[in-house]
Amino acid sequence: MRELYELTTLAFPLLSASEVAKAVRDWVAMPDAVGTLLGCWRTEIGPLGRLLMLRRFDDSGALQRERHRALSSANPFNAGGVITALEMDSYMPFPFLPPARAASHDAIYEFRTYKLKPGGLAPTLAGWEAAIAPARDYTAHLVINMYALDGPPRITHVWEFENLAQRQSLRTAAYAAGIWPPKGGPENILEAVSVIALPESG
Repeated sequence: MRELYELTTLAFPLLSASEVAKAVRDWVAMPDAVGTLLGCWRTEIGPLGRLLMLRRFDDSGALQRERHRALSSANPFNAGGVITALEMDSYMPFPFLPPARAASHDAIYEFRTYKLKPGGLAPTLAGWEAAIAPARDYTAHLVINMYALDGPPRITHVWEFENLAQRQSLRTAAYAAGIWPPKGGPENILEAVSVIALPESG
């Protein structure tokens, strides 16, 4: 079975990003913690006052143990006194993509979540698999794409770019060439949300 991912979103008062990031990194470094931290990001464009954390788990048992550790704690992520909301979403990676790589501190990141029509995942997967190689100049910047295992049908893909200008240039070229977006993808999207985030060292 493939690895699993958890995308955690912590909301907090503005100006508390560094405090929350440090608390989160201490939490995932505790002796009883499991999973691999791939990055923490503070939102820069989109809903502000959010920290996004992506972790990889070897199997569902490890993910569930770590989820239980947070849910049963009076001080989840060592930030219970600061955070105002907490979401933890479980994901399976697209089967034809490599595992997600760790975040670089010299990049910007885009988190795109698409809510899908019922039954829309299968054609979305097929379209993405066919489009990855032809659009490789653009898709080389894809960190991961994954589909949710809980909640409404949806996918979340994470992209890494040097800056917003590079993102726009690559997307424009791929659209102009007719190799992006993936065939069958847009037809199955009910709602799309994009957030630009910056790595937070904590």
